[in-house]
Amino acid sequence: MGFSQCNLGEPWRVAMNAEVAARARDFPDLEIVYADAQQDNAKQVADVENFLRQGIDLLMISPNEARPLTPIVERVFRAGIPVVVIDRGIEGDQYTTFVGADNYQIGREAGEHIAAVTGGRGRIVEIRGLPGSPPAVDRSRGMHDAIAAHPDLQIIHSPVANWLREEAMSQMEMALAAHPRIDVVYAHNDPMAIGAYLAAKAKGREQEMLFVGIDALPGLDGGRQAVADGRLDATFVYPTGGREAVEIASRILHGEAVPHRVVLQTEKITAKGSGRISHAGPRG
Repeated sequence: MGFSQCNLGEPWRVAMNAEVAARARDFPDLEIVYADAQQDNAKQVADVENFLRQGIDLLMISPNEARPLTPIVERVFRAGIPVVVIDRGIEGDQYTTFVGADNYQIGREAGEHIAAVTGGRGRIVEIRGLPGSPPAVDRSRGMHDAIAAHPDLQIIHSPVANWLREEAMSQMEMALAAHPRIDVVYAHNDPMAIGAYLAAKAKGREQEMLFVGIDALPGLDGGRQAVADGRLDATFVYPTGGREAVEIASRILHGEAVPHRVVLQTEKITAKGSGRISHAGPRG
């Protein structure tokens, strides 16, 4: 199997690769070749083409962006090679199975949480992930739809930080300089939320606002610990899907029927505890 990862600059993606490798050890008949696209669409296309030359039996891929990666994924699928798409979808449905959580619903839940903790009034900075990636699109759309019912909630700044903590710190510094009042920072993942928190703390303003992220990775640098420490007000579990993707791949290679979509469950994590969110399924 070839596994094309869109980047390894995000802790969440490092965790996905580790989960894939750990689960694959339970299937001694599987051999996985890895490639890191480094957030470069052209490199990811080249990585998949290289897998084809190597004669892979199955492709697992987490696309960097949907539109640029759709043609190569469709080419693989139409060549009769099964494709398991993880986390970030492509355009259309030319793949075997999609494994991922419902980003739109997570974004909507984040928006509803923001509305609840602010009483429906406040100024929001939204720090976005890579614009062409489905999770960034859906996490934004879900949040916007949720706060639409609250006209006194306003998004005053909406920079792109490409999922990276360092970029979020820089973007938040500009937001702080431009806006004397910020009530909530909603970041499309925890590293960006923590980056924004650090930037606000450096200016002595972190107590003026709440920070909401997505991922909820365990460990000292993860979102769960950031909630426990009081740096984040809330985060939402975003499962990597690595374990499930390997299990689906093994079933495919053994001739078993598999679902076209596998929707992973999530939870909201706050200082008060966690609660499962019911999902209708991925959108787009």
